[in-house]
Amino acid sequence: MATKKRRKSVERGKYGYLFIAPFFITYLLFQLWPLINTFYYSTLSYYKRNGREIISFAGLENFADILGLTAGERPYVLIYLKNTLIMWGMNFIPQILVSLLMAAWLTNNKVKIRGTGAIKVIIYLPSIITAASVSVLFKAMFSQYGPITKTLRDIGIISENFDFMASVMGTRGLISFILFWMWFGNTSLMLISGVMGIDPGLFEAADIDGANGKKQFFYITLPLLKPILLYTLVTSAIGGLQMYDIPALFNVTETNLQGLPNDTSTTMAMYIMRLYNSNVGKAATVSVFLFAVTLAVSLVLFVSMGDKEAKKLKKAERRRRNEK
Repeated sequence: MATKKRRKSVERGKYGYLFIAPFFITYLLFQLWPLINTFYYSTLSYYKRNGREIISFAGLENFADILGLTAGERPYVLIYLKNTLIMWGMNFIPQILVSLLMAAWLTNNKVKIRGTGAIKVIIYLPSIITAASVSVLFKAMFSQYGPITKTLRDIGIISENFDFMASVMGTRGLISFILFWMWFGNTSLMLISGVMGIDPGLFEAADIDGANGKKQFFYITLPLLKPILLYTLVTSAIGGLQMYDIPALFNVTETNLQGLPNDTSTTMAMYIMRLYNSNVGKAATVSVFLFAVTLAVSLVLFVSMGDKEAKKLKKAERRRRNEK
């Protein structure tokens, strides 16, 4: 009887595979297979001319071309990677700092802020607005004759001839501010949930020991927020390196995806889309390069923010077992 019951329980467990099957099928069809195809197309010379497709094997020539190692080719991929990293850094560094302050402020029981629920809703609202709407709105406000530009000129903050759309720092700064404004609420809520998951008894014990708010933040909150911070950093790095919608809609030429002024606001994703219309092979090569950079950045974050103490304890435990 016992063996029959065990068999029935094992057979029922098979239904669990049916519930998780849609995720794996979707992943294989729409993520893993396109990724494998991208690696394959990166080795081809794949042109589209006059409605015809010209395909030939190129090997590593595409990689040499995009890195500027071939005679007559400029390393555009490195230039656009630099643009992407600058705008991501200008957006994410203030974003994580403000989000940490918001999380510490809204979860502090001593401050006792009223209407925290309304504040959370307000700071999250920008993230649900479409990128196209935000881009058009900010471009209209900060154009050469826009209301905010005119106001800043009247106050004397900027010169009479200053134009945000013709300024490298002006355009990059506005793109970074838009991304910061749209996503700092989402990051704040993520960190707030992490702080609320910390045992309140730790803060009570710290109060009894005489630790002030600053010490509690640096010695209790930050160390215990490491997993949430790591997740936030990795997802932000992935999203930042794939930055496309705001730069592609904010200040570009009418003919192609060239970020103004002088190609200084063009991102890696914009370069991929530009190449796709003429050379699919090179577009796939840039995608593979972007994948490698994203993977490298993610690994660096995982290694640098990993729990070193836990690793040391595991190593010590292994040594003890080996000695026995």
